[in-house]
Amino acid sequence: MDNKLLNGLTLAYVGDSAYELLIRKRLILEGLTKSDRLHKTAINYTKASAQATIVRYLLANNFFTDEEILIYKRGRNSHVHLTRKNIALADYLDATGLEALVGYLFLEGNEKRIKEIIDNAFDIIKGGAVDGR
Repeated sequence: MDNKLLNGLTLAYVGDSAYELLIRKRLILEGLTKSDRLHKTAINYTKASAQATIVRYLLANNFFTDEEILIYKRGRNSHVHLTRKNIALADYLDATGLEALVGYLFLEGNEKRIKEIIDNAFDIIKGGAVDGR
């Protein structure tokens, strides 16, 4: 199967799981082992507003390849029918785009590139680009 042909929401479905798991793994490797604190900290990286901030920062700094931008846009421009009421639609769509990209990279087996995204996510969040609530 050619992963480039999968629709954005299918890629985001996979990417959501992969991203969450890799964030949790990174936090555990950093020494967080109490489940309550682990969960609360993981949310700082996985909530839609954080993902939107991360992807916007990376886009503004020309981090992505042209191919990655196309995959991101496929996810972002998907016809999303449901959003959560406490999330801005723009944030939700940008987060979906990031998840689609991660899903694509995961299906392609490009662990190195996903690690680069996760590393940047930690730098962006820890740098205060997203509030820690």
